[in-house]
Amino acid sequence: MSSTTLQINPRLNLVVRSWNAAVVSLMTFFLLNIALMIASVATNSVARRWFGTLFPESFTLDWYATAWKEFQLSSVLVVTVQVVLAVVVLAVLIGVPAAYTLARREFRGKRAMMMLFLLPMMIPPITYGIPLATVFYKLHLAGTLYGVILANLLPALPFVILVMTPFIEQIDPNVEAAARVFGARTFQMFRHVLVPLLMPGILAASLLVLVRTIAMFELTFMTAGPDSQTLVVALYYAVFAAGVRAPQSIDAMAIVYMTVTLLWLLIAMRFVSPTQLVSRVREQPQGA
Repeated sequence: MSSTTLQINPRLNLVVRSWNAAVVSLMTFFLLNIALMIASVATNSVARRWFGTLFPESFTLDWYATAWKEFQLSSVLVVTVQVVLAVVVLAVLIGVPAAYTLARREFRGKRAMMMLFLLPMMIPPITYGIPLATVFYKLHLAGTLYGVILANLLPALPFVILVMTPFIEQIDPNVEAAARVFGARTFQMFRHVLVPLLMPGILAASLLVLVRTIAMFELTFMTAGPDSQTLVVALYYAVFAAGVRAPQSIDAMAIVYMTVTLLWLLIAMRFVSPTQLVSRVREQPQGA
């Protein structure tokens, strides 16, 4: 039996090593292609002329200035900041109390309500974006800043609830009971006891919603107007709108968008990681 095991183990080890090598090779090939595509766009955004040569003949930052003026990036960035901040604030103000209710209260239809909250995250935005835009046009909200904020709030609110619920369930209910024994009302207990304990979760949810809102294209595209375009929608129009535009200026705009999104994503990942959220969900109490 031991000789059979010795014969099987080398074969098994060979299969495992071959599989690991294949996976690493595929991942390396994929990441290398992504890196080369980003490098190509970044190089073209600073190339004065790049045609038929391995490297550009010369480099310049004039394309960034051209993109800033041609695509009115100053006003686009202002709109993007307004939309993102409004969505983050509203999602936190509404989502944290909703997550607290779902984490602490047991009532009939709780599972159905949770599924209803998570529905915008489970289905593609385009499926409900078209009827949503139709309703907004009837209510004269489409094309306005308020319409874009409401459209982006729809998937952001369930995201806050999903992130905050595990954080709330980890807080011992005896802490809240002790605060009530000392005379704290619901608002006082929430403000002075729960909010400081939940601040890491609130910060993580806010940053993740911020990144998600910056990257949200479908709902913003369907509800935005000429004066309410965010950076991702302006980039789409720069690429596909009628007219002739220098590809270098479009690549410069793409680099600006990628840099803004990547910067906020790195800040978000500094405070929370996906594996941390998964572990929090797995560690929920059985009775919750």
